[in-house]
Amino acid sequence: MDQRADVVAKADLHRYLQAGRDALLSKLDGLGERDVRRPLTPTGTNLLGLVKHLAAMELGYFGEVFDRPFEVPGPWFGADAEPNADMYATADESREYIVDLYRRSCALSDATIEELPLDAAGHVPWWGEPRVTLHRVLVHMIAETHRHAGHADIVRELVDGTAGMRRPGDNMADGDAAWWAAYRDRLERLAGG
Repeated sequence: MDQRADVVAKADLHRYLQAGRDALLSKLDGLGERDVRRPLTPTGTNLLGLVKHLAAMELGYFGEVFDRPFEVPGPWFGADAEPNADMYATADESREYIVDLYRRSCALSDATIEELPLDAAGHVPWWGEPRVTLHRVLVHMIAETHRHAGHADIVRELVDGTAGMRRPGDNMADGDAAWWAAYRDRLERLAGG
């Protein structure tokens, strides 16, 4: 890939990563402490936990993989961590702390993306095939971020009915509460319920 194409491709990938980050953080808007922490699935998925998890992923994939150290943020990070410790905020981890950690981890990632070429080699010790490029890590993190932003979208809808990518209704069919209730009822009937 020539240098100009590399710059354009990297900018496109970075823009998609940032869109997922923005969508994820927007799911916290307007909610109180309890609602951002509430586990709303049988596996405990909660909004603040998704942000904390993605902070860990950004630090791992754009920091550790490319030997760009970041101060270890806590006992939930690393080989000795409690299982799923990155999927919830402890009582002493405030919303502000988790969001700030995510923003700082994204800043480290942004610096890595800016400073390295797409073909820069990295090492992912937790993968069976550990040698990677920045390009592959960017694609992986776009998928990971958007996957969890989708989880956050569903969790947010369960909290207060707000749905959509970044603003209520921006990518949803137009319809008031009665329309949505009728739509859901129709789908329930189609499912045989």
